[in-house]
Amino acid sequence: MIKIIRLLVPLFLVILNAQLLFAAENIIKIGFDIPLTGEFHVVGDYAKRTGELLLKHVNGSGGLQVGEKTYKLEFIYGDNKSTPTGASSQVLSLVTRENVLAIVGPLSSQQAVPAGGVANSFATTMVSPWSTAPATTKDRPFVFRSGYLLDVQSPVLIKFAAKEFGAKKAAILYDIVSNYPRSMAKSFKQVFEQTNGPGSIVAYEEFRTGETDFSSQLKAIIASDADILFTPQHYNEVPLIVKQAQKMGWNKPIIGSNSWAGGNLVGECGSDCNGLFFVGNFAAGGVSGVAKEFVDLYHAEYSELPDEVSGLTWDAIKVLLKAIENTGGLTGNLINDRVLVKDQLTNLRKYDGVTGEINFNESGNPNKCAIIIKIDDQGIFTHHETICP
Repeated sequence: MIKIIRLLVPLFLVILNAQLLFAAENIIKIGFDIPLTGEFHVVGDYAKRTGELLLKHVNGSGGLQVGEKTYKLEFIYGDNKSTPTGASSQVLSLVTRENVLAIVGPLSSQQAVPAGGVANSFATTMVSPWSTAPATTKDRPFVFRSGYLLDVQSPVLIKFAAKEFGAKKAAILYDIVSNYPRSMAKSFKQVFEQTNGPGSIVAYEEFRTGETDFSSQLKAIIASDADILFTPQHYNEVPLIVKQAQKMGWNKPIIGSNSWAGGNLVGECGSDCNGLFFVGNFAAGGVSGVAKEFVDLYHAEYSELPDEVSGLTWDAIKVLLKAIENTGGLTGNLINDRVLVKDQLTNLRKYDGVTGEINFNESGNPNKCAIIIKIDDQGIFTHHETICP
């Protein structure tokens, strides 16, 4: 699929240049490549909610001032159906049919990696809110992310576990088929053993996507006498693991990666997840400054607290708008203006985002710290502490 797209790119670019793709008068179109159906539709819905809130806020305040002109924003939401091919198709549609200036999304690395390749081939800026895979931005000058990379998480989480729990032995339970959990498990094992010595990972248990009975793996983990259990599964899988572990007698800390954020983890896990920790980019509880302003704005609109995906999506859109403002004026020719936006995003420094200070460079990755999130006694994701890798 990607090979075919690459062959078609030169032809598409010729067509685009021939048409000059002049933008609509006084309207800036931003495309969203997000999952509105499929496995990750819940976080896709949160991303869309965030987009609608920001759109209402900006247009309701008169629009976006760019140089001497004021523009109204138009957000176009494309459903990638939680699939890699759907994500790539949405980029093609947003760029060649909808004529967007830039793209927000996809959320997950599984979709962001292939979509980023297409966006970069079309010289169109894409900012992924939630992707952690290095391949999303690697050697792609038009692709950025508002969250940190996967390899930031393990050092931060291990430093915290040592300080908070005195953890010297760890167990890992992960899905060997799914790329994100497999990559996180490998990273955590490597960093933990570098820190605590060979053999400090006393149980390295795997399962396969779709499995729901973890009793054999948990039996081995409990017998290993590990100090902590690390599981880098997604928010929709964690509750089942936690409940089974506790039912089998595990009474030690369970910690996780930023894949715990989003969705309905607390609703499905209930009080069983209270008191657990994971590493992330954003939590609504215990925040201040611009993050608190965002939380209050979101809560006033939707009567609930925003999750990590909402915070990262807010920052992804806001850095795009800041880059557009920093161009000092758009030409109206989308081919030229897409490059202008990319250049300004590359040069963005010390942007005060709701998920932390964001500094971009040619890598497309933000230089930022991570936070440890605690699920408190009310089931609220709370900012526990900031740790820089």
